[in-house]
Formats: sequence, structure tokens, C-alpha cells
Amino acid sequence: MLNEQTFEKLYAMKLNGMANAFKEQMMQPDMNELSFEERFAFLVDQHWTWKEDRRMKTLLRNAKLKENACIEDIDYKSPRGINKSLILSLSSCDWIKNAQNIIITGPTGVGKTYLACAMA
Repeated sequence: MLNEQTFEKLYAMKLNGMANAFKEQMMQPDMNELSFEERFAFLVDQHWTWKEDRRMKTLLRNAKLKENACIEDIDYKSPRGINKSLILSLSSCDWIKNAQNIIITGPTGVGKTYLACAMA
């Protein structure tokens, strides 16, 4: 009964990630061995991760990228002139931290849009 009220309050406060983490804790008997601070830190971490995942999904959806691309799926074997070491270097996102831009050029059909979406 007390847990049901707690869950209702967590959901009402939009702490869904914390509610889900609390449910997970209740199902794992080894969690009882942790101190209150450790269990609470786990709840906060789980909620933080849940919120960040949700935020990232929203940002990606709002970006309306044309391709569902990722850097790991780039084909370097075809003769398109893609430099793997350069792409891996760009994937570190240092160019974003340094407030720089990337310009991707090439003929039609070589995958410029795909590369741009993979960098997003």
C-alpha cells in the first residue's frame, strides 16, 4: 500500500525514471545490503540517465534528420574518398567544443547527407 502511494507520487511529480529504478530495486534482494545513501544515489543516477535519454531522443526527433545514420555503419571500402581516421577524429566532437563547423563536399550520391546525419 505504501509503495503504491509512493509510485503515484513519483509519477505525479514526473519522476518516472526514479519510480522505475525503485521498482527495479524492490525486485533485487541484494539491494537491501546497500546503505540508504547508496540506494538513493542509485535512484538519482537512474532518473538522471532516464531524463538524459529522453532529452536526447527529443532533440534527435526535433532535428528531423533525413537518415538514421551512425558512424559505425559508414562504409569506407567503396571508392568515395572517405578518410576513416578523419571521420573517427571528427566523431570525438572536439570541433563542436571548439565552436567550429564541418563542410562536407562531394558529388551526388556519395553519402554527404549520411555523413552529416552520422555526425549529429
